[in-house]
Amino acid sequence: QVQLVESGGGLVQPGGSLRLSCAASGSIISIIVMAWYRQAPGKQRELVARITKDDATNIAESVKGRFTISRDNDKNTVYLQMNSLKPEDTAVYYCNAQIWAVFRTTVNDYWGQGTQVTVSS
Repeated sequence: QVQLVESGGGLVQPGGSLRLSCAASGSIISIIVMAWYRQAPGKQRELVARITKDDATNIAESVKGRFTISRDNDKNTVYLQMNSLKPEDTAVYYCNAQIWAVFRTTVNDYWGQGTQVTVSS
């Protein structure tokens, strides 16, 4: 069984910073891709950033230059450093990972429970 556990969300003023973390645990053979998605009230879930095992990254245009994604392969952990936060960044942020787990013959998608980020004065 594989679990993703997020941490680091909270309330921050506009212009502030937060760092989200997501740790994967369980019977993991390899983590192919790790990513962060977000979903604001009344909107569809959208990709924020993704990073491959070889550290290739994709960042959404709406957060480019403000958010940075990184990962620690030894700790099976992905981070999202969010700077210059804006009210429109308010959303539930979800961790996602494509993982090859023990006793699985294919790579599967796993999701965290989500962490709330609120940007407000």
